[in-house]
Amino acid sequence: MQYRRVGKNGNEASILGYGCMRFPVKNGKIDMVRTEKQIMSAIERGVNYFDTAYLYIGNEAALGAILHKNGVRDKVMIATKIPPYLVNSRKDMESILNTQLERLKTDYIDYYLLHAVQDIKGWEKAKASGLMDFLEEMKAKGTIRNIGFSYHGDKNDFKVLIDDYNWDFCQIQYNYIDETNQAGMEGLKYAHSKGIGVVVMEPLRGGSLVGKMPEEIKKIWDKAGVNRSYVDWALRWLWNQPEVGVVLSGMNEESHIDENIRLACEIKPGTITENEHRIYKEVKEAYLRLMKVGCTGCAYCLPCPAGVNIPFCFSYYNTMHLFKNKHARLQYLMFGGGATGGANSLASKCVDCGKCEKACPQHIKIRENLKILRKEMEPWWSGPLLGIIRGVVNIKRFFTRGKKTG
Repeated sequence: MQYRRVGKNGNEASILGYGCMRFPVKNGKIDMVRTEKQIMSAIERGVNYFDTAYLYIGNEAALGAILHKNGVRDKVMIATKIPPYLVNSRKDMESILNTQLERLKTDYIDYYLLHAVQDIKGWEKAKASGLMDFLEEMKAKGTIRNIGFSYHGDKNDFKVLIDDYNWDFCQIQYNYIDETNQAGMEGLKYAHSKGIGVVVMEPLRGGSLVGKMPEEIKKIWDKAGVNRSYVDWALRWLWNQPEVGVVLSGMNEESHIDENIRLACEIKPGTITENEHRIYKEVKEAYLRLMKVGCTGCAYCLPCPAGVNIPFCFSYYNTMHLFKNKHARLQYLMFGGGATGGANSLASKCVDCGKCEKACPQHIKIRENLKILRKEMEPWWSGPLLGIIRGVVNIKRFFTRGKKTG
């Protein structure tokens, strides 16, 4: 494992950070046995940075229980987050922090972030609430060791934010597609020039940079003449830059953990060739041309008051266009339309309230895109088709219950 300094205190963090947003699930709950094996395997191979959040339901408690049980709390660094938009008083601050300490079974947090800062307005509100004064008090006591923020706004506000407080570190969305989006490379270099550590999230852009690849993009990668996985290409682009401290990866498959750790041991900064830079540029241009909606699936837009599963809708919409998948529309209707027993969460349920757009870190025009999506994904015959499918499913359930009763 390789290590880089993150923050002003000189801490050496593994360049691969363990994202704890999505642990393995079994029977609707976190699979603690499997999660423990995965986390301990990562620690044994040098991963020492674990990222979670107050809003990651059950995940702080799971991480804390595993670290405590195995006696490895002091061998790792925990990063977690406070949602400033839920804070209105000092009582709120104390309640959230104490809850997190209890969940994590610890008396200190190594890296503490304001969660999902999007603009200067949100930052000014956090300051006005007294949150920063509270965090400084906790840092002076040793309860918090580094103060930072995770960011989803534009690079201009990012620079203002960087200059307005004595931050220890920050966390930004960054990958070869988002080189100029949000804080981007310009923000990365700016923060680094100020001595502020940078942690990277969304290195695979919600998984859209790996997995099944559109033929057009696959052909571009093949031109490189180097046999690498798509994960390798994505992480290599990041670790090639010495300004990047930690790259977070949400790992819940053993094979993903193995590959990411192997790459974190192999990839060195400054090793990408000029030809490979040209390949990255071509791939980026192709992605941006093919992708209909730049949704990463973060789900900050949820819950929708009208019940629309926005990331689900955009995922199938992008799949249909990126991969020329002729089955995507039917799958969208089947799984999102309640035909398999769930609730109807299709784009047509949108009531145009706009709540989602205020929460979207990508600043996507969600309502406008849902209207376009609806025209393509929900043709006139989709309603009658869903009615027939639901009827067939209900008949099958009726006879299934009858057989069990008999």
